[in-house]
Amino acid sequence: MIHVVAGAMSIGITLGLLGSGGSIVTVPVLAYLVGQEQKVAIAGSLVIVGLISFIASLPLIKRKQVDWHSVLYFGVPGMIGTYLGAWAAGFVNGDVQFIAFAGVMVIAAYKMLQPKLQSESEGDTKRSIAKIGLDGILVGSVTGFVGVGGGFLIVPALVILGGLTMQRAVATSLVIIAMKSLSGFIKYQQVLDANQLHLDWSVIALVTIIGIVGSQVGTQLNQRIPQQALKTGFGIFLVLMAGYISWQTVPALI
Repeated sequence: MIHVVAGAMSIGITLGLLGSGGSIVTVPVLAYLVGQEQKVAIAGSLVIVGLISFIASLPLIKRKQVDWHSVLYFGVPGMIGTYLGAWAAGFVNGDVQFIAFAGVMVIAAYKMLQPKLQSESEGDTKRSIAKIGLDGILVGSVTGFVGVGGGFLIVPALVILGGLTMQRAVATSLVIIAMKSLSGFIKYQQVLDANQLHLDWSVIALVTIIGIVGSQVGTQLNQRIPQQALKTGFGIFLVLMAGYISWQTVPALI
């Protein structure tokens, strides 16, 4: 149980610190520490991360750090993509989803280990609203298929495409993650029913409550700890976790 508590705390702290990474921690916690079936872990991740992100975003909304234009142009199309990704998940088994999940973690690590992002608003390139919406749909599809909030893709997109500061991007990302997680979970209920699987709401409640506490700690630390140092450490963690998931899952596919 202590491992589950520690894992739940790390979910919230990661979300509060970086506006991303919560699902990448949540899915392994539910699958490997709690022992849930893969699709159940993915569905539970959408609930937990969505609730934690929503609660963590409230003080940032109050401080007016959320960019609502980005929520509209990126977040709403992302909800559509998440629904489609969850629909696609019904056609593959959990091992395929977990291999895709490991691949997403490698992409996330690459993003996290990159040097500090520079806003494209400082340059000459300007993407259209339609292209930003398409980015939202693509990121949302990843969210629905493998159960991740996609913050590790949302935050760089908001900084590069939207010209937001890192802190505003993190705040905005939390709102978008909450929206997309809700959309994905609504569709994922049908996936669980089709596979005769059920969520353990007691586990979801425990992990969510502890994660909310962690997110408040992470939000406070976000104002004090250098973001690049945090991103580098988290990127290394992602590489190691992707390797572990692949080691556990690949033999089942061979």
